[in-house]
Amino acid sequence: MRRKSFRKHMYVALTKGADRPMPSIAPHDIVWVGLDVHKISISAAVIRPGREAPEVANLMADEASVRKFFARQGPPELLRACYEAGPTGYDLQRKLAGMGIACKVAAPSLIPRAPGDKVKTDRRDAQRLAHLLRSGDLVAIRVPTPEEEAVRDLCRARADMVEDLTRARNRLGKFLLRHGEVWAGATAWTLEHRRWLGARDFADKALSLTFSHYMAVMEEREADLAATTADLGAYYTKAPFAEAVARLCCYRGVDRLGALTIAAEVCDFRRFGKAEHFAAFTGLVPCEHSSGGSVHRGPLTRSGNAHLRHQLVESAWAYRHRPGVGATIKARQEGAPAETVARAWAAQQRLSRRFRALSSRKNVQSVVAAAVARELACFLWAEMVA
Repeated sequence: MRRKSFRKHMYVALTKGADRPMPSIAPHDIVWVGLDVHKISISAAVIRPGREAPEVANLMADEASVRKFFARQGPPELLRACYEAGPTGYDLQRKLAGMGIACKVAAPSLIPRAPGDKVKTDRRDAQRLAHLLRSGDLVAIRVPTPEEEAVRDLCRARADMVEDLTRARNRLGKFLLRHGEVWAGATAWTLEHRRWLGARDFADKALSLTFSHYMAVMEEREADLAATTADLGAYYTKAPFAEAVARLCCYRGVDRLGALTIAAEVCDFRRFGKAEHFAAFTGLVPCEHSSGGSVHRGPLTRSGNAHLRHQLVESAWAYRHRPGVGATIKARQEGAPAETVARAWAAQQRLSRRFRALSSRKNVQSVVAAAVARELACFLWAEMVA
C-alpha cells in the first residue's frame, strides 16, 4: 500500500467512524531511524522507503528538537526508531512512545560488528543502527516502567553505599595499621571492636584529627546505608514487586532485600524463554570458542547485568552450609505457596550438595560460588515462570 492511499484510508476511518479493521502497514512504507544519542546532541540516520543510503542529520537532544525532527519524517505510525542503551537511560524512548513512535533500545553487547570495521564515528554508528533495525538484527532490551526504574535505582544506590562504607572502613583500618594500632580480635566491626576503636587516642593533634575524620566518615556512611535499607523496606509488599519478593525470598541466601534487588533488575522473568537464556543475561555462563569437533570454554562472560550477577553470587555463598531450614528462612516462607516452599527446599538440597562437591575439586572458592550462582539463577527463573 502506498503512503498516499494509506493516509486516505486513515482519514476515512477517523472521520466516518468506519468499523472495518485497519490495514497492516507494508514494510516498504516504513521509515527506519537509527539514533546515536549523547548528552547534548543526537546523530540520526533515516532510511526512507525505496532508498538504501540513509540521510544523516544532527540535532540537539532536548525534547523540542526531537519533536521537531520526527514531525518532519512522516506519520508516527510509519516511523521505527532505535538507539543503544547507555548513560542517557530510557527518557528518549518514553518521549518517542508518547509521540506514537515505536522505538527500540538495543543491547550494546549484542549489536553485530564487522571484524574489519575499525572506524567509529557518530554518523557511522547511526547508519549502522538504521540498517540493523530494518534487517531485524537488533536485540532489544525491555524498557522498565518509571516506577520499576525508580526502585531499581534505589537498590543500586544502596549497593553504592555498601561500597562507600567498605572503602571508609578500609581507610580507617589502614590508618590505624600505619601507626601500630592493630585489632587482635577474631572479627572486626563487632561491638567489642567498636569499643576498642573508641578507646584509641593519639597524642599528636594532627593524628587525632585524622582519626576523628575517618571515624566520622565511616559513621556517616553507616547511617546513610541504614536509612536507604529502611526506605527499601517499604517496597517489599508494594506492587509490582510484592509477589516476586514473597516467592524469591523463600530460597536460601535470598533475603527480602536481595529478592527486591533481583526483581527490580529483571522485572519480567517471562521474557527469557529458557533458564540458560536468563543465566546468560546474568553473565554467569562461560565464554566458548569452538570449531569443528573441538570445544573450548573459558572464564565467565561477565557481559550481562552486573548488579544482578553480584547479588546472585552473594546469595550463592549461603549454600556452603548443609541444607536446613532455620527460624529466619521459616519466617520468610510464612504464607508462601506450598509449591514454592517445596521448590526452595529442592534447590537448597541440590545447591548445597553442588557447593560441597565443587569445593572438593576447586581451590578457589569464588569459582565455586559463581558456578552455584549460575544454577541458583536457573532455579529462580523456574520459580518465577512456574
